[in-house]
Amino acid sequence: MALSSTPPSAYPRRILLIVTGMSPQVVTETLFALATQAEPFIPTEIHLLTTQEGRQRAKTSLLHPDGGQFYALLQDYPQIGQPVFSADNIHVIRAQDAALSDIRTPEENAAAADSITAKVAELTLDADAALHVSIAGGRKTMGFYLGYAFSLFARPQDRLSHVLVSSPFENHPDFYFPPVKPRRLPMPGGAHVDTVQAEITLAEIPVVRLRHGLPQELQDGRASYNETVAAVQSSLAPPHLTLHLATHRVRCGQSEFALPPALTAWLAFWMQSAAQGEPLQSWREANAENFLALYQHVVGEDAVALEKTRKRLANGMEKEFFQENNSKLEKAFKKNLGEFAARPYLLISAGSRGSVRRGLNLPPDAITLVLGREWKDAP
Repeated sequence: MALSSTPPSAYPRRILLIVTGMSPQVVTETLFALATQAEPFIPTEIHLLTTQEGRQRAKTSLLHPDGGQFYALLQDYPQIGQPVFSADNIHVIRAQDAALSDIRTPEENAAAADSITAKVAELTLDADAALHVSIAGGRKTMGFYLGYAFSLFARPQDRLSHVLVSSPFENHPDFYFPPVKPRRLPMPGGAHVDTVQAEITLAEIPVVRLRHGLPQELQDGRASYNETVAAVQSSLAPPHLTLHLATHRVRCGQSEFALPPALTAWLAFWMQSAAQGEPLQSWREANAENFLALYQHVVGEDAVALEKTRKRLANGMEKEFFQENNSKLEKAFKKNLGEFAARPYLLISAGSRGSVRRGLNLPPDAITLVLGREWKDAP
């Protein structure tokens, strides 16, 4: 995916998202680096993902009215402006509706993964926003989940980075950013170090962007971390298409969804054609009786919709009917699988204008049409 031609700094809404733990310094260090780099990115709002204890530390050290380091940074570097950042922007990871004080157990890690995935999905819904994600803080698993969620949901205008702070300032409890007026910070053994020597570098991290492979409901954040990863993994697996006529269920790899009765029969028509070695057909070649027989199998002999369709196709396949159903089928696959994952299952086109033929581009052994009730045994 090509990066956006519009630079992130030009978007009206610019979001900085960071995971933090016991060292809230990464917030001011990252914000300083973004504001002072060659091509500045000045956030309009800042969001943190952390634990209950991490939230308290961030509030005390960054947002306290008396000596909060976030306010000190804004005072020293007025070019940053006044990004929205308050206690409401510090999001605590929760498990079973309880705020987590730490992330240690498998259950707590799963909750962290879901919280991080949901927040990244939410913040990437706004097309007028550019998201900058920093993985510098928090536990290593938190940084991994955030980086992976970024890979899943990032758009061309979004960026991922890690802030690097020179020694001995990296782990110094009193260092938050290089102040305009240098300070001497105490070191073990009675020595001191001057903040004028501090160097902060922002390392941008290139990633593979997988958003185009996600179904819309996953792009909207309506799934857990594991479900989202499974959807992407499924899109990368060898394609296999299974259709169960009795339940109208379609299975593409590990992804499953339902189709309306008419589209179920239409997909079955194309699957049957491919399985019989005749995958490509024009509307003139398509056998209307084959489709109607499958449609009857789906809805039953007495269905009103079947009778209407029979009348419409009384003289054979109709061009408009052929094109309409092909279009509806493509939209259904893209909606449920995402643009990328749907590609192997979409009808291909062959031939020149006026004699275009359509069909599934799947080998017979990648197609399973289940006529009975044995859905659970289908591949």
